Amino acid sequence: MPVLAAGSVAKPSWWLQAQQSEHQASLFSSLLILLMASPVAIALFLLFSSAFAVVSSVPCQDVLTLSKQGGAVPVRSDEEVRMLYLEWRAKNHPAEKYLDLNEYRLEVFKENLQFVDEHNAAADRGEQSFRLGMNRFADLTNEEYRARFLGNFSQMRSTSRKISSRYLLREGDNLLDSIDWRENGAVVQVKNQAQCGMLIIPSMIFVGSCWAFSAVAAIEGINQIVTGNLISLSEQELVDCDAGNRACNGGLMDAAFRFIINNGGINSEENYPYIGQKGTCNTNKKNVHVASIDRYENVPRNNEKSLQKAVANQPVSVAIESAGRAFQLYRSGIFTGTCGTALDHGVTIVGYGSENSKDYWIVKNSWGKNWGESGYIRMERNIADSAGKCGIAKLATYPILTEDAFIFCKELVSNIYKAAEFLV
Repeated sequence: MPVLAAGSVAKPSWWLQAQQSEHQASLFSSLLILLMASPVAIALFLLFSSAFAVVSSVPCQDVLTLSKQGGAVPVRSDEEVRMLYLEWRAKNHPAEKYLDLNEYRLEVFKENLQFVDEHNAAADRGEQSFRLGMNRFADLTNEEYRARFLGNFSQMRSTSRKISSRYLLREGDNLLDSIDWRENGAVVQVKNQAQCGMLIIPSMIFVGSCWAFSAVAAIEGINQIVTGNLISLSEQELVDCDAGNRACNGGLMDAAFRFIINNGGINSEENYPYIGQKGTCNTNKKNVHVASIDRYENVPRNNEKSLQKAVANQPVSVAIESAGRAFQLYRSGIFTGTCGTALDHGVTIVGYGSENSKDYWIVKNSWGKNWGESGYIRMERNIADSAGKCGIAKLATYPILTEDAFIFCKELVSNIYKAAEFLV
C-alpha cells in the first residue's frame, strides 16, 4: 500500500487507473476512463451535457420562456442575468461581441428583464393576454426607445384629409369575421427601418422612416390585389425624393401617396434599395415605375367598424401610439396594454380576427422579424374608446388602384419600352 504525504487524501482506485493509463497525455482519454469506471461520473456527465445542450441551443428570448414557475416571478442571479445579456448582445449586436461589457447597458437590460419576468408571470396566471420578450430593444430605456424610433404625428397633421364614405359601414353590410392578407399573398416579408437618419443632437435622438414603410406596405397590398403581382417596393425612394415629408425625421402616409401619384408610380426595392438614411434623390431610379396608384382616401375617423370594412378589402396604413414599455418589449399574444392616442408611429393593418372571444387587428411593423410575432403585433380590436387601441382608428388611410388605371399604366409602360427599342 503506498504511503501518503501529510495532508493528502487517498484517491479512489478509478482515479488512479485514469492517472496511470497509457493515455494519460490525453485529457479526453482520461475522461473516458473516468466515465467507464464510475456510474456516478456517467450520470453527472449526462445530466450536465443535457442541461448545457438545452440552454446553448435556445436563443436568449426563448430562454425566458423556460422560466415559467406556475405564475411566480423567476429569481435570477446576477451571473445568470450577465450570461443572458451576453447571449442577447451576441445575437442583436454581433459587432460588440468582443468589446468590454457595458455595465450601464447591462443594468438597463436587467431592469427590462425584471419587467418582462413580472409581466409574463402575470400572463401565466391568466391576468394578461400577451407576453413580453427580450427583443432588439431590451438594452434601451423606454426614454431612449421613444427618442430613437418614434415621432410625433400631431406635429405633421395633413391639411387635406380626404375622408371617404367608401368604407363607411352601412346597414346590411356583412363583414368577414376574419381576414389575413398574408394568407392571400398581398404582403411582402417584414422589413426593418433601423435607426433611419442622421444625428440630430448629441444625445443620439433619432426619429424615423416608419411612414414610408407603412405607405409602401399598403401600396404593395393593393397592387397585388388588383394586378396579381406581389412586388417589394422602395421605401428609399420616398425617403430620398418625397419633399412633402421629412425623410428620416418623420412623415405622413397620405403625403407619401400624394408623391407617388404625382410621380406616376414607384420603383422596386430591388432597384432602389433601403440604406437607412436620406440620400440624394436618384432621378433615374425615381422615374422607373413598377407599381402605381391613382388616388388615396381616408377611413372615417374614430370608427373601428369602418376601419374593419376597409381592411376587409385591402391593407390599410394607420398611425398608433407605441411609446409604452409593454409595446417596446412586446413578443406575442393580443396586445391589451396601456397606451394613449398620441400618435407616434406608422404601421399597416393587414388583417383582423378573434381568439378566445377577443377581437384583434393584425398589424405589420417595420422593426424586423426579431420583434413581436415575427415582426407583427396583434392589437385589441373593438374597444370602448372610439379611437381604437392606441389610437389605431384616428388616422387610417389607404391607396386606390382601379383596374382601368392599371391597364392604362401597363399600356403606357409598354409604349415607353417600344419607343426605347425604336430609338436603339
